[in-house]
Amino acid sequence: MRERRVTPQALPRLHHLPHLEFAVRLYDYLDKGASLGADAPCLTMAGTSLSYAEVQEFSWQVGRALHRSGILPGDKVAILSANNPISFACVFGIARAGAVWCPVNPRNEAAENRDLLDAFDCSALIFQRAFLPLVEKILPDLPKLTTVVCLEESLPQAMSLASWLAGVPIEPWSLEPLDDTALLVGTGGTTGRPKGVMLTERNLETMSAITLMSYPFSGRPVYLAPAPLTHAAGVLCFPVLTLGGEIVIMPAPDLDEFLDLVQRHRVTHTFLPPTLIYLLLANSSLPATDLSSLQCFWYGAAPMSAARLAEALERIGPVMAQLFGQSEAPMMISTMAPADHFHPDGSPAVERFTSAGRPSPLTQVAIMSDSGQLLPTGERGEIVVRGSLVMAGYYKNPEATAAASQYGWHHTGDIGFLDEGNYLYIVDRAKDMIITGGFNVYSAEVEQALMTYPAIRDCAVVGLPDEKWGERVTAVLQLHPGLTVTESEVRNYVKSRLGSVKTPKQVLVWPDLPRSKVGKVLKNEVKARLINQ
Repeated sequence: MRERRVTPQALPRLHHLPHLEFAVRLYDYLDKGASLGADAPCLTMAGTSLSYAEVQEFSWQVGRALHRSGILPGDKVAILSANNPISFACVFGIARAGAVWCPVNPRNEAAENRDLLDAFDCSALIFQRAFLPLVEKILPDLPKLTTVVCLEESLPQAMSLASWLAGVPIEPWSLEPLDDTALLVGTGGTTGRPKGVMLTERNLETMSAITLMSYPFSGRPVYLAPAPLTHAAGVLCFPVLTLGGEIVIMPAPDLDEFLDLVQRHRVTHTFLPPTLIYLLLANSSLPATDLSSLQCFWYGAAPMSAARLAEALERIGPVMAQLFGQSEAPMMISTMAPADHFHPDGSPAVERFTSAGRPSPLTQVAIMSDSGQLLPTGERGEIVVRGSLVMAGYYKNPEATAAASQYGWHHTGDIGFLDEGNYLYIVDRAKDMIITGGFNVYSAEVEQALMTYPAIRDCAVVGLPDEKWGERVTAVLQLHPGLTVTESEVRNYVKSRLGSVKTPKQVLVWPDLPRSKVGKVLKNEVKARLINQ
């Protein structure tokens, strides 16, 4: 096994080596920031900061410990944790070992995370003790897991982080990866079985470059990460680190604390889904909070009300910045910088507020018909994208990969159009997906859970427009003759199986559901009836 070391003495000779191609590893973002000031704060939470030097040293140890535990380049290492500086610092150690980072969403139920870890062939799991009950449920069914580490303490099921790192040298160290896969992200599917999105170093390099090209950055940024680092907030850290910025981490979203941290740390960049921005606008502390340090307040992951966006621009400031992407093409398919929310004369560009911005600089975005034809300006069809932002494919799923890349473009599953100004408008979400509070919910997965309830004969799950959630998960049930259910019974039943995010916020009972001639439930008709009632 060859260690990846480039000494200063070797650098002058590199140009003599033909066809060398260097990809930006995940730890290179950290090392770049450290080169701008090793003693500068890197990761901060609850008033305590780890410097760039401290995170570097920790990542060297984690990389060596993984190697000592038998984790080889290309192996998958999962992290199950709430927002936490130490767990995020482990990401750089995983990269130094040449392994692949698999973020696990702690909001998922045990069965979903078990399926994810199994499907992704994870060899190691690093977790917070708070999630021990979940880990205890899934470990017996995961024989591939050979290394299990608890961040806080030694347990019968796991060694502690401290004991795992004991005796490991604190010296620069890294291994060459097996390939350029850096990150394996789980995404739901209509079968309920997770697909693994393979994101490469080039994908994340492209996303980071687009971020730095498309949004304002002045000085050393301070990025406040209230959203889960397993979600959008995690990958937005990488471009910030290249500038030597500070990542201020919130363990859980709390809008009073959010406002306090923005003011106290002079935060320059942050991200919230629209649902939380709506609550922020209603927060009584907002008017008295000094938000003058903000350069860029990203919103995305769900549709945002144009009226509430106008309110945010007025009350938070001319700093709102949209992004549109998906796991398969992270974050930056299209972008709308703060300045794009206004006309040259300074008046709000209200007509753009319902758009998803313009295609980002390093991507090609088009609208495609069902037959694979690219459609002209103004015509509606599927939004497709290509370029180095797009994933390498789905892990061990060539059929799904081929379907998503038909005609040489990545298919987003969203319907939209491009206007004369090249602004992208999304007019319909993917067929079976509901975006509620910034999270993807696949209706078929909720329907499958509902159909195991004894009283339910058939059902349809749709997303309805909602001021707070973007879309609310709504279930329409058809019951077996003579049986009854209550809304609370159904909601508790789904919550126990899928978690709160996927639990219907509204449950209705109809005598029958609209169906096609072959008996298939017509969900479009269900949704139209609910909207028009």
